[in-house]
Amino acid sequence: MESTPQATQREITLESLAIVRARRADFQVFNELLVQYPMPRRKRPGQVVPDNMVVIHPEPIDAVGSFDVPLQPVGPFWVLEYVSKSNRRKDYADNMRKYEHELKVGYYLLFAPDKQEVTLYRHMGERYVSVPPNAEGRCAVEELEIEVALLNGWVRFWHRGELLPLPADLLRDLEATQRALSEMTRRAEEAERKLAEFQARGKNGKN
Repeated sequence: MESTPQATQREITLESLAIVRARRADFQVFNELLVQYPMPRRKRPGQVVPDNMVVIHPEPIDAVGSFDVPLQPVGPFWVLEYVSKSNRRKDYADNMRKYEHELKVGYYLLFAPDKQEVTLYRHMGERYVSVPPNAEGRCAVEELEIEVALLNGWVRFWHRGELLPLPADLLRDLEATQRALSEMTRRAEEAERKLAEFQARGKNGKN
């Protein structure tokens, strides 16, 4: 069963990266999708289920039940795992081995909510190397113009230097804008009313 922190982080990731998806058509995000790939000298394929996965391809990826690497035009570009307290070995050892040596995924993000630790790895051809934070304290996936860092206890995402908002943030901004517009409308109507009264008094004075 999935823990609440894992579910929360997956929701944040999907909501944030949906904005990147809207900005570039080749950016595709998958949620808990089985990835299958051939293993040398083994009849059964290798399997792994990332919490989230990013694939870069200009055409839609047909992966309804599983992402079968030999049948796809490209492999996973970035995988994201949110570590469960009860199953650390899966993400830190087993899955990391699969992403690093078997699938050779370009980027791997590991987030342990209970320890408030986030690490972004970049594949350098033979192995993963952790990506150091930049001057803003964020780790960059340079090819995607995306940065990641902890903010208020969760992994948040920046695109082209802009923090990607969550729906609650957007709703608050929308409501604030609506209130400001309502106030502007009220003031404009009040100004029109006073102008009409002033003009009426002027006409009465001439008469």
